[in-house]
Amino acid sequence: MEKQVRTLPTGTLVKRFLPYFAKHKKTVAFDLMCASLTTICELVLPMIVSEITSRGETNPASLTWQFVLTMGGIYLLLRVIDAAANYFMQSVGHIMGSKMETDMRGDLFHHLQKLSFGYYSEAKVGQIMARITSDLFQVTEFAHHCPEEFLIAGVKIVVSFTVLCTKNVPLTLLMFAVLPFMLVFAKHFNAKMRRIFKERNKQVGEINAQVEDSLLGIRVVKSFANEQIEEDKFKKGNLRFLDLKAESYKVMAQFGTSNRIFDGLMYIIIVMAGALLIGKGELSLGDFTAYLLYATVLLNSIRRIVEFTEQFQQGMTGIDRFFEVLDAPIDITDAEGAKDMKNVKGAVAFENVSFHYGDDDAEVLHGLNLTVEPGQSIALVGPSGAGKTTLCNLLPRFYDVTGGRILIDGEDIRNFTQKSLREAIGVVQQDVYLFAGTVHENIAYGKPGATREEVIEAAKLAGAHEFISALPDGYDTYTGERGVRLSGGQKQRISIARVFLKNPPILILDEATSALDNESEHIVQQSLEKLAKGRTVFTIAHRLTTIKGADVIWVLTENGVEEMGDHKTLIEKGGIYAGLYAMYTSDR
Repeated sequence: MEKQVRTLPTGTLVKRFLPYFAKHKKTVAFDLMCASLTTICELVLPMIVSEITSRGETNPASLTWQFVLTMGGIYLLLRVIDAAANYFMQSVGHIMGSKMETDMRGDLFHHLQKLSFGYYSEAKVGQIMARITSDLFQVTEFAHHCPEEFLIAGVKIVVSFTVLCTKNVPLTLLMFAVLPFMLVFAKHFNAKMRRIFKERNKQVGEINAQVEDSLLGIRVVKSFANEQIEEDKFKKGNLRFLDLKAESYKVMAQFGTSNRIFDGLMYIIIVMAGALLIGKGELSLGDFTAYLLYATVLLNSIRRIVEFTEQFQQGMTGIDRFFEVLDAPIDITDAEGAKDMKNVKGAVAFENVSFHYGDDDAEVLHGLNLTVEPGQSIALVGPSGAGKTTLCNLLPRFYDVTGGRILIDGEDIRNFTQKSLREAIGVVQQDVYLFAGTVHENIAYGKPGATREEVIEAAKLAGAHEFISALPDGYDTYTGERGVRLSGGQKQRISIARVFLKNPPILILDEATSALDNESEHIVQQSLEKLAKGRTVFTIAHRLTTIKGADVIWVLTENGVEEMGDHKTLIEKGGIYAGLYAMYTSDR
């Protein structure tokens, strides 16, 4: 979850990332071969120049047209090979990186679908969006360039060292003595960059979360004329992001500057030591030229690694944040040997059920024992925080009980697959969520693959067909994001049609009419009564007049179920329910 802060070692991240290369091992192998070819082509030029310089110094007559054309032809051929290899690296290599990014995004989304409500109650959607989009964009470049950049650098260092040792060992050792110091500085700056990039990526998530929060609540923002407050909040987060970017650029500048200093140090060592060795006759002019050229090749390679360091650390940060989510535990899983629910009658029993949301939280429910007969209508009433919604959330295993068990038709719900359990339970909530799409698509969500006729029939049962037909494009009307183009009552009836289409034997109505006006409430209540027929129904209601016809009313308080009975019995008892009902009816 977002509160978990950790940074995995680079070695661990690379090891865990390697399986994503495995699917593309042939492409990776060919990409590395192409990288090797481009490197060889680059290393041959200093050899050619060194040979020409040596011949010009010792035997100018050997520089014949035949020799020059041969050297030119060899180099031209190598450049053609280099161009072809580079084309593959730039095209197919990048596509490979994109495929790996796609695989990772698929794995991440698959895992997110499995995480329980407990995860989403603490995680920010904006942070999750940052991890599934911008963080993984950075992985594409890393995935493609990382193997080839390290291979190219390794080949250049080994070949340069080997070739130059054949020229003059002391000068070669002196020249390469600078490299360890460069590596120490690189390690120092890499650690700083990793930390900053992780903070920067997290801040991108915070900006996403703030923007999402502000735009989804735009009606509230405008109704309170609080646009400036939202702009100020956004500005604060945006400036924080700027500060982090500025800090990262400063570290990169420090890293680049230190490497330029080492560049100059390496060149001055070659020039000064080379001049002394030439003066002593221990180094030829051709070999001296080769040292300068190989130093240039080597330093260019180091510069590429320096430039790639930012990309590398961004990629590592993206991978780290990717695995943070992928490592989030799946709290609710199917038991080994879990079976599908079949022929559900709808008998429900709560046996000594207890529940608390976190290890440090107080119990919301404690030792609850309740029984529901098939087809029975149960209403849950009581003060906020008494556990009404929690109790209903335990039935489809949105959360798991922390004590006791819940039975359906005499069997523990944990013995069933989550999919079949939730297919047997329909939920109509107060806060209706409609997906961005058409009315037809939103109703059909209740039964994927449903025919047009089935969708229309469900809408008729929900009392929604008439208003849907009057929409500009009927069932093909676009609802807008979260159904913003429809009224509350219209959205609620579409959600009821969705459940009609699902046709579950058990139904949960979670304050389904509390946010509606009286006219919409009356229409929706009629639809709900139709929907409830022949099903086991749990109704959470604050409008007590809507549950007078319930078979049994459970009055939940912080002490559990304090009263139980039908409306008439509880009114005659004159207890908590009677008081709540009197208070509600007197306010109307």
